[in-house]
Parts: sequence; C-alpha cells; structure tokens
Amino acid sequence: MSTNIERLPTFEATASSWIHLVGICIEIFGVFIIVAGIVWSTYLCVHWQATTQPYDEYKIRIGRSLLLGLEVLVAADIVKTIAIELTFTSLGLLAGLVLVRTFLSWTLVLEIEGRWPWKRELLSLGVARQANKTTP
Repeated sequence: MSTNIERLPTFEATASSWIHLVGICIEIFGVFIIVAGIVWSTYLCVHWQATTQPYDEYKIRIGRSLLLGLEVLVAADIVKTIAIELTFTSLGLLAGLVLVRTFLSWTLVLEIEGRWPWKRELLSLGVARQANKTTP
C-alpha cells in the first residue's frame, strides 16, 4: 500500500506537466487561428475585389478570426491554470486575463455587428414582434 502512496506525487507531477503541455498546444492553436484568419482575410480582400465594400468585409473577417482566437486563448489559460497549483494569485491572474479578453471580445462584437453581445435576444425578439404585428 505504501508504494502507491509514494507514486502519487510522481503521478501528479506527470499529469500536471501533460496538462500544461496541452494548454500550450491550445495557445498555439489560438494564435494559429488568428494568424490564419488574417492571412485568409487578406487573400480574399486582394483577390476578390468584386464587392462594393471590401474594407468592411475585410474588417469583419479579421474581427471574427480574432474573436475565435481569443476564445481559444481563454480556454488555454483555464487549462494551464488547472495544471499549476491553484492559489489565489494564479486565480487572480486567470480572472484578470479572462476579464481583459472578454472585454476585447465584446468590443470586437460591437465593432463587427454594431451591437453589444447581450443585445442579440432583444433584437430578435423585436423583429419577431414586428413580424407578428404586421401579419393579420
């Protein structure tokens, strides 16, 4: 029985290392999403100039890739925080990172769609009510 207890710290260290590695891989994937989104958006903007507002579409495409990349980076921060010993300091750093990235996501949604993220239901409810009023 004592051999299993002695192996527990080794298992915890190994598991923590693997979880940290997974967090780093998720971070790399998030950065890849952002870079690939910018490259793809630039490619589309340069090669397909048939649209009337290429700048607006370019900006929207880049914003969407940034939003997706930020979401993946937040997930990576959460995974990496779990990998280390959870303290009030690490929890505070995670909360700060999530807060900053959430604010960035909200401002990107405002820039792309012209509304705050929590206004989506209100807008769809208003459209549904207007449709019900116009139908006899």
